[in-house]
Amino acid sequence: MGGWRVLEPLGEAECMELLASVRHGRLVYTSRYGPTALPVTYLIDEGSVVLGTWDPVLFDEDLRTGIAQAEYQIALEADQIDAEAREGWFVLVRGAAHHLDTEAEREPFVDAGLEPWIEGVPSHFIRVNPTTILGSRIRRA
Repeated sequence: MGGWRVLEPLGEAECMELLASVRHGRLVYTSRYGPTALPVTYLIDEGSVVLGTWDPVLFDEDLRTGIAQAEYQIALEADQIDAEAREGWFVLVRGAAHHLDTEAEREPFVDAGLEPWIEGVPSHFIRVNPTTILGSRIRRA
């Protein structure tokens, strides 16, 4: 288990490849109650990230401004950690939360594996066009 580890910054392309490899992470935002991180499923779609969440009512007050074209800034964090080996990676994507409210926007994602894991809970989709993508890998030197 010994040995030094190094922190290696990742480029945007590698970050997107790693994101595509796990499909689950955490939606991070500032809610009316303070900092919040919730589990989500996601997929990469033409350079953006589409999050699958549950019950849109949960997000209406926190992730909608009520102003057309004004969208809240959020983050998606995903990682893969091997605690025993003390190695892994993380990726953080930041961007605006665009709710996919119309049937035309939602249709490509309805059967894409983004539905909630809990039966009977409605699906809600949010697209994030990244403004910042960063990540790091921790590995043996």
